[in-house]
Amino acid sequence: MDKHNENDSINGRVVEPMPGYIELITRGYAVMVSALKDCNACGLENSKRTLLDNAYITWVEIGLFFLCAVMWTMMRRGLTECLFKPFAQWCHLQPKDTAKMPESAWKLLFYSMSWSYSTYLLFFTQYSFFQNPPSVFYDWKSGMAVPIDIAIAYLIQGSFYGHSIYATVYMDAWRKDSAVMVVHHIITLALITFSFAFRYHNIGVLVLFLHDINDIQLEFTKLNVYFKTRGGSYYFINDLLSNMGSVSFSITWFWFRLYWFPLKVLYASCISSLELVPNIPFYFFFNFLLFALLLMNIYWFLYIVLFVVKVLTGQMEGVNDVREYDEEEMKEERLRLQENDADHQNSETEGKHVQNGVMKEKHL
Repeated sequence: MDKHNENDSINGRVVEPMPGYIELITRGYAVMVSALKDCNACGLENSKRTLLDNAYITWVEIGLFFLCAVMWTMMRRGLTECLFKPFAQWCHLQPKDTAKMPESAWKLLFYSMSWSYSTYLLFFTQYSFFQNPPSVFYDWKSGMAVPIDIAIAYLIQGSFYGHSIYATVYMDAWRKDSAVMVVHHIITLALITFSFAFRYHNIGVLVLFLHDINDIQLEFTKLNVYFKTRGGSYYFINDLLSNMGSVSFSITWFWFRLYWFPLKVLYASCISSLELVPNIPFYFFFNFLLFALLLMNIYWFLYIVLFVVKVLTGQMEGVNDVREYDEEEMKEERLRLQENDADHQNSETEGKHVQNGVMKEKHL
């Protein structure tokens, strides 16, 4: 028995085996319907009173959030101008790749740092949230103190997503799914803010850990796509790494976001929360946000499946971008197709001439 299980046994807690999808759906449905029937005092006034009674957040914490959000923005601009762009130009990337490379380099740097810290909290400290997800609600109390190490994780992640809303609109390349990305950042920021205020920070660490790893793989893959053609030469190693990153990204997206996330996080938030903390505040609100996050994970997974199908059926020769093409690339692709059609029509009319408005074959 490992250290975490020993601690749970000492505390009189038995680690539950991870449920399956069927158990999550059936038990989750039964618990939520029962909670809805028992919610006799539900309504706007009761929600307002619950918010005032259970939300704990200070003006100092709000000030630190905005300060760090501005800091991330300034740090990104500084690194872009002083490091990322000069490095891309030194490597002689194609112009369109030089423009997009700093965005991926910045995100790879941040998510590598944030995921490493979440990994440290979950596997190298006393917390057993990953091995025993219901433990996120053990001894929960309204207004309980947030451990410093978790508070640091929340400040880093919350301020970064505040920065990311601005960055997606004004700094990143605009893609066809960028509007969904803005919604994702808003929902994530709402989850981070309210889970901190209501002291659901334990489950928040688990959510962040299960999501950040995919962003690392996504940006790593995109960087290798940009670097596989540079200086007029083709580099096999970057092409290989981009393909490996794409396969790894697809597998871990399903494993972390569509397997572990619902069966660990949603099971704990839907079922274990009410069992351990009856009348837990804003039960339906937080679960609605978590389910919205799951739906967006499914939405993007459909893009991944479509991408894999295109590669397997030969519609795409290699990895270009594991997200949807950006708008500029779509315009370039449409122009290229139009030029090809025009060239094809010109080749058909070559060897012909017009006589009295009628196309005639030329006889040489």
